[in-house]
Amino acid sequence: MLPPTIPIFPLPNVVLFPNVFLPLHIFEERYRVMVADALRGDRIIGMVLLRPDYQADYDGRPPIYPVGCAGVISHAEQLEDGRYNFVLRGIEKFHVTLEEHERVYRVAQVTAMAESPSAADREQLRKDRLRIEALMAAAIERTGADPRFPPAVPDEDLVNALAQYLEFEPIERQALLEREGILARCRGIIELLEMKTLTRGTHWTGRSVH
Repeated sequence: MLPPTIPIFPLPNVVLFPNVFLPLHIFEERYRVMVADALRGDRIIGMVLLRPDYQADYDGRPPIYPVGCAGVISHAEQLEDGRYNFVLRGIEKFHVTLEEHERVYRVAQVTAMAESPSAADREQLRKDRLRIEALMAAAIERTGADPRFPPAVPDEDLVNALAQYLEFEPIERQALLEREGILARCRGIIELLEMKTLTRGTHWTGRSVH
């Protein structure tokens, strides 16, 4: 369960999904402080996507999309110059209700958005996975890419991994995150795959699913 207030890390091209791993490199001073504070506490950081035209106020508090995903730091390394390399594991969606301004980095009050599929949704998800696998098989045949998905990956984890690892546009990933539940996200991926198959093909970001 998420705490009511968490640090948030806004980026222009990264969307995190539940139970997916995200490697990050931190060099800005304010976010070095954020990571250090998180490591001394519950290790939770919320990832949020910056809205377009963020560059005009990047050093301040440019607008963000209100739905993000919190992650817990599973591994962290501080470099000699103070930068950090760390890995977040996505744990839960959230909605930003209010930002606080007491710290040098961004902190928000959030409401958790649990995704708990029903038995009927899980059954339909198994069927929709077959459609995804067929679309991916076509993409592999066309491009020679290797998604490297172990066959035992659960349906929910596969959907979230595809949402994060396929080369969708950031706004497309954000729309997938905002879908109401894992089944709706799965169907959103199918729609995007079908559209991209007809246009230019689908590519992978080169990461494996763990």
